[in-house]
This record gives sequence, C-alpha cells and structure tokens, in this order.
Amino acid sequence: MIGQNLSVLLPWKKPTLHRSIKNLHSSCRQCLRSNLLLTVPVKLAYTSYESVKEHEPDTKEPIIIMHGLFGSKNNWNSLSKAIHQKTKRKVIAVDARNHGDSPHSSNMSYKDMAGDMIQLLNDLGFERAVLVGHSMGGSAVMYTALNFPQYVEKLVVVDMSPVRASPNLMQMERIFEAMRLVMVDGSLTLSKARKTVDQQLSKSIKSDSMRQFILTNLVEADAGKYKWRVNLPVLEQAFSTQIAVFPNINSKIYGGPTLFIGGANSDYIQMKDHNAIKKLFTMAEFHYIDGASHWVHADKPSEFVDLLTTFINYSIL
Repeated sequence: MIGQNLSVLLPWKKPTLHRSIKNLHSSCRQCLRSNLLLTVPVKLAYTSYESVKEHEPDTKEPIIIMHGLFGSKNNWNSLSKAIHQKTKRKVIAVDARNHGDSPHSSNMSYKDMAGDMIQLLNDLGFERAVLVGHSMGGSAVMYTALNFPQYVEKLVVVDMSPVRASPNLMQMERIFEAMRLVMVDGSLTLSKARKTVDQQLSKSIKSDSMRQFILTNLVEADAGKYKWRVNLPVLEQAFSTQIAVFPNINSKIYGGPTLFIGGANSDYIQMKDHNAIKKLFTMAEFHYIDGASHWVHADKPSEFVDLLTTFINYSIL
C-alpha cells in the first residue's frame, strides 16, 4: 500500500484511493536548499478527512497530524473526524517514515521527518498548515516550525518538550529488545500470533495497554509469516541519539501561535521548563489535562479535542 493514500469524505462514504503528485514545487526545492536540508524525503502515506457538502468547503489551511513512536495514522481516526467537524478544515493524518504504510528508510532524524512533511504540503498544493504532533511527532512538528516557519500557520505539540530528553529512555530500550527477540510460529493465524507475541512481550513489558499498542504493528507479511510493520532496526538504532533528544536548532525561533498540551500525570512537559521553551516558541501557551498520562488524546479524547479545536479556531484559550 506504499504510495496509496486514503481520503475520507464526510458525511462518511467509502474511502477513495489517490496518489500525491510526484515532483516538489520549485519553491520547496529552493527552501530545502537554502535551509541545508540534505536529505531525501519519502512520500508519506496519509488519510484525509474532508467534507463533501458544497456549502461546507474546506477553504482554510489543512491540519496535519503526526503520531508518536510505534504509532500510525490509524490511531487518530476517530479524533481526526471530530477535529474536522469542529474546525471545518481538512485533516490529514500521516504515517511517519518507518511507520505504518509509509516507506522505510535508513534515516530517522527530525530533519528527515521535517523534509517529509514539507514534501507532502507541496505535493498536495498547500502553502501552509496547522501542524499537530504527539511525542515523536511533536518533536517532528517543532523541528519543522523552527526551520520552516513559513509553512506553519499554527503549532500544537502534544506531551513533548524541546528542552528535555525522553524520561522513558530506559523503558524504551527494554521495549526495543523485547520486540527484537519475538519468535512467531508461521502456522498461527494473526489473532493467535498476536496472543503468542503478547505473552512473550509481557516478560519485559508489564503494561497491557502498551503491549496492545505495540501489537498493532504485528502484521502478516505473507501467508503464515509475520513481521513488525515498523522498521525496528532503524528505530532502535536512532532512538537514543535522534528520537529521544531534540536536536540543536542554533537559536532559531518560531513566533506563530503555539499550544503545548500535556497530561497532568505525565512528566514530559515540566512547568520549570516553560521559560526555556518560550525562548524557542515565543507565543507558546501551556495547558495540562487532568487525569491524562503521556497518551493525552487517548486518555481524555473529548477534553483534548475541545482544547485543540478551540485553539485552532480562535488561537485564544
């Protein structure tokens, strides 16, 4: 399915498949050269949520959503529909490189991910967008805003900080190891294979919700053969040096409307870091959702959508 992208039309109709155009606009190529983005973008798989009613055209800039590590665009299906309905904007949920239906690559830096998003915008003919990202996706959209502010109308960062490394570094290393050591009998059905893998993962990963999330990446490659959909070797190699830490951005700033949404039960965005974050994102606002962990949008979806869409619609909270 790499290269094929779903468009979801609201009210709901059967999704139609379409392909993004092949070439970057010349303006994007100049932008990439001037910003020394020495990388080869990949064409991101995405699902687009938009209206088919003639009196409700999606005339505003779109909203692009990027998931976190081990996630996919499918995690945002219900939320994307709700966000579209409340903002009347096209919502584009993407699969990051090395995730979901997007191509695999040996490169996994935030510079690479920013290049992917810039290519997507140019392929789809949009000059700017509202960028929303959770965790790893949050770092990717922050990097994009700091280096390509002309492409970013507004920025929403979900439970991720640009000034502090991931607090779950050691836990993630155990998860990578557990996934790498998984063994699956090829005679099993997919459901039975997932049960078998769940039992193996449970030795190292105690959280049932985390295991179920990881298991969404177990797919059938061929009849009776299973694999991880994510590019596990590259993600593991890049995690501690490129994914878990935000890169040095050489005093660049983003001065557009910016919202940081944190979980009140999470320690990713710490209040003592607000001033340091505002040196990078000068208009940053911070809101914490009670009862939410790092998975803010999954723990409190209604509160999350209300907060996000109010910011997008009005920029004043």
